[in-house]
Amino acid sequence: MIELTVNGTSHTVSSDPRRTLLDVLREDLKLTGTKYGCGEGACGACTVLLDGQPVVSCLVLIGEVQGRAVTTIEGLAAEDVLHPVQEALVAEGMQCGYCVPGMALLAAALLRQTPEPTDEEIVRWMGGSLCRCGGYRAVLRAIRRAVGPGANDEVQVK
Repeated sequence: MIELTVNGTSHTVSSDPRRTLLDVLREDLKLTGTKYGCGEGACGACTVLLDGQPVVSCLVLIGEVQGRAVTTIEGLAAEDVLHPVQEALVAEGMQCGYCVPGMALLAAALLRQTPEPTDEEIVRWMGGSLCRCGGYRAVLRAIRRAVGPGANDEVQVK
């Protein structure tokens, strides 16, 4: 039995500790906003926050998450109000959206750590997230747009 907190809610999962966090989130907890991309930690589609820090959930074993806090894209918004990063990504018109959940969590962590990042800092921080549509300019614009009131607050969970 593995106990963890996901988006502010405590869960006890009966699972082989060698399963990935991604698999448990999607299959057991039905939180499908976290996407399966490459399964090798190279694309960033499955990025979540683990104790506030971005991780690729396809490489984190559920046994490593005992007693820890996970934030998924479903928990980034507070009380049905989108996080500034989510609002900015929507406003910039991302294309297919497959990469957006991971990028949103990564960007939220960046803005919490560096409230007014330079373009170079944004590019370096976001380097682990791949956009199949090539929407990198829109992502950069979105993060620039999100810099402002509330963007660097602690991630709020439901």
